[in-house]
Amino acid sequence: MPRGGKGKRRRRKPSGSPSAIASRSGLSGEAGRPAALDEAEPARKRKRRRRSKAARQQGQAPAAVSGAAHEPAITDKKGQKRGKKARQRRGLQGRPLASSGKPLDSERLADTQRSRDVPLAQQPRKDEVRAPYLAPSEPPAPLYAALDLGTNNCRLLVAQPTRPGQFRVVDAFSRIVRLGEGLGASGRLSDDAMERSVEALKICAGKLNARSIRRRRLIATEAARAAENGAAFMKRVAEETGLDLEIIDRETEARLAVSGCSSLVDRETKSVVLFDIGGGSSEIAVIRIGDNRSSRLANHITHWTSLPVGVVTLSERHGGEHVTPDSFETMVREVEGMLDRFDGPSVEALESASGSGFHLIGTSGTVTTLAGVHLDLPRYDRRRVDGLWLSDEEVSAMQARLLSWDFAARAANPCIGPDRADLVLAGCAILEAIRRRWPSNRMRVADRGLREGLLTDMMADDGAWRRGRPRRYQQRGPALAGEERQRSQEGNKA
Repeated sequence: MPRGGKGKRRRRKPSGSPSAIASRSGLSGEAGRPAALDEAEPARKRKRRRRSKAARQQGQAPAAVSGAAHEPAITDKKGQKRGKKARQRRGLQGRPLASSGKPLDSERLADTQRSRDVPLAQQPRKDEVRAPYLAPSEPPAPLYAALDLGTNNCRLLVAQPTRPGQFRVVDAFSRIVRLGEGLGASGRLSDDAMERSVEALKICAGKLNARSIRRRRLIATEAARAAENGAAFMKRVAEETGLDLEIIDRETEARLAVSGCSSLVDRETKSVVLFDIGGGSSEIAVIRIGDNRSSRLANHITHWTSLPVGVVTLSERHGGEHVTPDSFETMVREVEGMLDRFDGPSVEALESASGSGFHLIGTSGTVTTLAGVHLDLPRYDRRRVDGLWLSDEEVSAMQARLLSWDFAARAANPCIGPDRADLVLAGCAILEAIRRRWPSNRMRVADRGLREGLLTDMMADDGAWRRGRPRRYQQRGPALAGEERQRSQEGNKA
């Protein structure tokens, strides 16, 4: 005999009859049951149990008691019936666990009929994992859309709220249209620039019409704001694309830029200078955060300004392809003269009020380009750039590196490309003027802007991130999607 109880034990062949088992165990009732339980149990229940056990041993289904005569018994490996809770157990996706027996004829017939009704291409494979079931009382999060037609780019973002203060991007579009090309010299939008912008807006309209958008906001900035024919161009856009764009003022643009970067401000930060270098204008906001921090960062703006200069207008005045150190310094001094007229706090005042909690935040193509060149990315990657910290020495080194390259070298860099090769140094000149006004040991890069600010404000206004409160969109069904879209369009007109 093996030691420690290990090894196989010889088992006797049990007799097939319950009486033989009872005689071997020395019990008077059913096999393996104490006699006291048999005596206390009614004779009718004992007979019923014996008949069920005898039927199982003969391979027959026991007779049902409560009218379920056609339901097969669910048994475990030892041949004993499972309890009621075990029979009602469910799988991970909310479907009952498959029984060990074969499916009923009615179930097989229903499955066959469903397979015939569904096309073959849509039928799930055997190894395919199905998506979790969503109850009708828990609709998916609504979609929000934000469009920004700037001086240089046309951008669209469609997203849905997730965790508080965050959202998931569902669809996006971006194209360089250069709407403000030649605006500084003529004061009007050129025909070619308007044609490029309309073609890009048609693509955006197709994306918006293909989805059920709960709320959207479509804006135009400096180029449409400063051009003589800006209002006429907005009318043309509405006629050809069906999109009603809103020309926002400079203060609204500055607040939206701050709202889009609220998640990049650390809890320890007490003061920030945030700037957005655009194509036709540059917005700067001074933010002071006290002890009572608001959920909306734009509420902490104490000073703001909008400089009537951007990468497109500055490069057209001074030349963007062939930039020398002298011409670069000329661009910097021009922007410094505009900043001298801004009655904002000095860096000494900001540092004395915040201690070491002061830094810069840059949100523009210029800043993200510097970050991509600094990281030596073979291809621009937003996930590595957004939120990156750059020291003052690193920013100076990147600007000097770009200034040493000619136009062909800048165009060959994957993070710049030929579309931005003539604009990046003009943006660096604006950045250098801001750094001279507010010197800081560190700067945070933000690959976000007005679109993110629009989405954040719309979701916050609708209470999409409130906890413990019924959201508005949960009370609206799919039938109201058309009405909701019409109301959002009317809001854009207003």
